[in-house]
Amino acid sequence: MELSKFKSLGVNDEIVEALGFMGITEPTKIQENSIPIIIEGRDLIACSQTGTGKTASFLIPILQNCLSKASTDNYALIICPTRELALQIDQQFDAIAYFSTVSSTTLYGGGDANGFVKEKAALESGVNIIIGTPGKVLSHLNLNREIGKKIEVFVLDEADRMLDMGFVDDINRIVSFMPNRKQNLMFSATMPPTIRSLANNILKDPAELSYSISKPAEKINQRAVSIVEDDKVDYLLKWYKETPDLNSIIIFSATKAGAKFISYKFQSAGLSAKSLHSDKTQSEREEIMRQFKAKQVKILIATNIASRGIDVEDIDVVVNYHVPDEAEDYVHRVGRTARAKKSGEAITLVSPREQRKWVNIEKLIEKEIVFEMPEGFRTPTFDRNNLPKGGGNFRGNKNFSKGKSKRKGSGKPFRKKEA
Repeated sequence: MELSKFKSLGVNDEIVEALGFMGITEPTKIQENSIPIIIEGRDLIACSQTGTGKTASFLIPILQNCLSKASTDNYALIICPTRELALQIDQQFDAIAYFSTVSSTTLYGGGDANGFVKEKAALESGVNIIIGTPGKVLSHLNLNREIGKKIEVFVLDEADRMLDMGFVDDINRIVSFMPNRKQNLMFSATMPPTIRSLANNILKDPAELSYSISKPAEKINQRAVSIVEDDKVDYLLKWYKETPDLNSIIIFSATKAGAKFISYKFQSAGLSAKSLHSDKTQSEREEIMRQFKAKQVKILIATNIASRGIDVEDIDVVVNYHVPDEAEDYVHRVGRTARAKKSGEAITLVSPREQRKWVNIEKLIEKEIVFEMPEGFRTPTFDRNNLPKGGGNFRGNKNFSKGKSKRKGSGKPFRKKEA
């Protein structure tokens, strides 16, 4: 397909030209179906996994409709769960709107009083597209209700994550500040009943698009390693030192305590690694991402929540230090490698208490992956028909194969729910 495909969707020339400079030559499936619906002005609820082009599927038609108004008033409000994602959306909007005069601003926590004053002035003078996290957006709406009255389009991006993070009350309050909105758009990677309920409260006679979770790309070499929790970091260090020519690795941790620990161990070994989690200031997080994208930092250790705004090309390996709670998250994570027809690798470290979650992943991807049992580490047996009931680190379990432990752990299990 040529760029004329976007024209056939109703996209105007200046946006098509900007897309060309971005190297976007054809719409993805969700873009092809959602752009005409949004340009038409209908409400929309769309379910599609991360990496399918959801962001551009609402930015392109919102920009197009905004251009037709030729106004400096606040036009659209886009809410997302994290500041990293807010910045990512804003950067993509800047690229798509390169040849236009449409303005945007981002609202997220972590700034100072001077930053808040500048945001307030921008909103009062009028900015076309507002992109922000729920808490910071509410702070401004509470101070000035007139901001919300001008907004015509409301977008919820990563809606499932926002509900997981407890933002449902904030979202409902934000909606109450926008009595004149004419269009509501909701995008989500999954569609649980809670999302349906929220959609029913916000959207009016919406069009619906839903694409099933796809399986990991064939060029991703998926590996599963059976290992006890206390041996995971030592295994990774040994693996990394034995694997040459890796320029970009993401390690996902379930907790910020875990991310800090992994980062400390890698840095102590003289390796180029940094962690990304909610204890970092915004400027620190932005600088870490800049360094990682520039390949100045080779290993990024990210928590689940901090990872939502990571959009980096050419990832060699994705490591799940902890098995994700939701099977769909596994597909989203490993999909960050093997992009643009390249090959990649995904490694998941599975402790006994995580074996049931791994089986759920295998069911989703419809593929059984043979467990690796690395020598020199405690490697629990894995029997899909006789899984452990969970709990504890299982040190000394009679099911462990023989092998010397590389270190003695603290015995403290990672807390499950933390950013």
